[in-house]
Amino acid sequence: MKNSIELMFEKRGETGMEPMKTCCFTGHRPNHLPWRGDEAAPLCLACQARLADEIERAYRAGFRRFLCGMAMGGDLLFAETVLACGEAHPDLRLDAAIPCLNQTKDWPQEQVRRYRSILDQIPSDRQILIQTERTRDCMLRRDRYMVNQSQRIVALYDGKSAGGTRYTLSYALKKGLETVIIDPYTTEIIR
Repeated sequence: MKNSIELMFEKRGETGMEPMKTCCFTGHRPNHLPWRGDEAAPLCLACQARLADEIERAYRAGFRRFLCGMAMGGDLLFAETVLACGEAHPDLRLDAAIPCLNQTKDWPQEQVRRYRSILDQIPSDRQILIQTERTRDCMLRRDRYMVNQSQRIVALYDGKSAGGTRYTLSYALKKGLETVIIDPYTTEIIR
């Protein structure tokens, strides 16, 4: 029996085709980033510039699909950066891997508006719902889905924090993905 993700791709007609080169993203939530949600801070702007450079680099390497888990913090920053880069590259696409229907439950209203604004710019067939209900492992299921779909991962990771970013990055390394890590404290890149 096929799982829901396999059925979804058959429905879209992607079965049997050469998969689109995909780059996924993982990154810390605002409380683990040095700018703590102040995205006008110089360090945040520098990290966003690094993200834009890495998206452009991936584009030049043939990546056209960028996959984001839509969490607060690094994910939304990445999504907005991909959308901005898409203005110069109309064939670049952003897909949203949504872990559950109520992902934004308990988020601040400004972040919910931001999330919805991003989703409004992504066609509904590129908004992939991993499961309807929130469970203890829905975020991890989303992270594994993204890695399993990808050939490259870009991570906004400080090298020490535990949690979803570390898990996703570790899983990507086990799967052999090309890896780009941007340190949010120094903007240094590790390949």
